[in-house]
Amino acid sequence: MMAPGGRPRAFEPEAALDAAVETFWRHGYDAAGMAELTGAMGISRPALYRAFGGKAQLFSAALERYIARNMEYVEAALAKPTGREVAESFLVGNAEAVTTPGRPPGCLSVQAMVTDEADAFSLLAKNRLAIQERLSARFRRAIRDGDLPSDENAEELSRFMITLTTGFAIRAADGEPRQALIALARRALAVFPEPEPATPTQTPSHPNSKGMTHD
Repeated sequence: MMAPGGRPRAFEPEAALDAAVETFWRHGYDAAGMAELTGAMGISRPALYRAFGGKAQLFSAALERYIARNMEYVEAALAKPTGREVAESFLVGNAEAVTTPGRPPGCLSVQAMVTDEADAFSLLAKNRLAIQERLSARFRRAIRDGDLPSDENAEELSRFMITLTTGFAIRAADGEPRQALIALARRALAVFPEPEPATPTQTPSHPNSKGMTHD
């Protein structure tokens, strides 16, 4: 590729990686062939191999970059002060992320998961599991803090969250609008457990109230 003036354009790894992210995101792992990848990245096949080591290694780097740049909502949700706010922020944040204008609809980790490539599938599964485990840990803390019921199952709640957001990504790729997904997030929150009601504290009775009479 030539820059203005006839000079070869300098190779920019980050820009090339961003182009690879979008290519995998739009087409999935299997359908993103080397011709599509090199064309989008503006590099030759030998240059791709020199810079990234091959398609599988490129996908791994692209997934890492995708997580760093497109999943900030996960960190924001985990920082919320209560379990219910964590769930709300996670679901609404995902609904917004998978319908961001100017980006492919859906989610790279869902778009690319239909693949016969075992390493790519394993990377995607590990990413979902890592988020699920972080949600589980946060919900366990919420149970200890008392803002979720003491008999609640943190692991089940986190699987519920991941299953919902996987569905959001699929629906977004189908063309479901943002507000419709946010409405589904709100509906899901209707079944999210409420904090246990606080136990009322008993006010100590006055010494003169124990059956004593006054003249």
